[in-house]
Amino acid sequence: MAQEFLSLHDRVAVVTGASRGIGRAIALELARRGARVVVNYRRSADAAQQVVQAIRAAGGQAEAFQADVSDYDQAQALIQFARQTWGRVDILVNNAGITRDKLFMQMKPADWDEVIRTNLYSTIHCSKAAIRPMLRQRYGRIINITSVAGIIGNAGQVNYSASKAGQIGFTKALAREVASRNITVNAVAPGYIETDIWAGVPEEAKAQILAMIPVGRKGAPEDVAYTVAFLASEQAAYITGQVIAVDGGMT
Repeated sequence: MAQEFLSLHDRVAVVTGASRGIGRAIALELARRGARVVVNYRRSADAAQQVVQAIRAAGGQAEAFQADVSDYDQAQALIQFARQTWGRVDILVNNAGITRDKLFMQMKPADWDEVIRTNLYSTIHCSKAAIRPMLRQRYGRIINITSVAGIIGNAGQVNYSASKAGQIGFTKALAREVASRNITVNAVAPGYIETDIWAGVPEEAKAQILAMIPVGRKGAPEDVAYTVAFLASEQAAYITGQVIAVDGGMT
């Protein structure tokens, strides 16, 4: 019954960085609720195809599309592919992101450029490509995957925190521009979620972070995916310009 309540039947969704981790979980969850999903990836073609096959095996519809969405032209091509394949774009999940962690004094310009370009510019580029067709159809859901680092900051992640805070400001401003056309723009801010991005974090640092989480555990990618599915649904039509932290109470 809950799945019907949050149905995304016949909606078309584009999920960037969807070959693994949080993006993969989001793509699977949106498909489970009836959306047709474009699984975007930059390098992990095999992993992206595995996501597509998992969706198809469960009776859903999905296609993979390679694009470096930090590049404006490639982001445009991604959205155009979705429109050519299924005629429209209803849901855009800006999930692509990377880290290049160092203390601020040790960061090189390249560490800044790559993180800002991948995390923030990709959100801008894909949203720019999707917003015009959404305005025409008078319907859309844009959901930006930011981070608690963009809310409270994180030592050793000044570049990442800045990119994620930028996503939050972008979310709030764009939401005001397009709300009258039945388009919502929201952000989801994951906390400590068990993904590859945490693989290189020292155990001592992980323990310190866990100690900051009131529920006393790390989250799963599915915890983020459920929140995204709700924001993508009809039931969230009156929610826009918001940042929802999925962090076990950390913030």
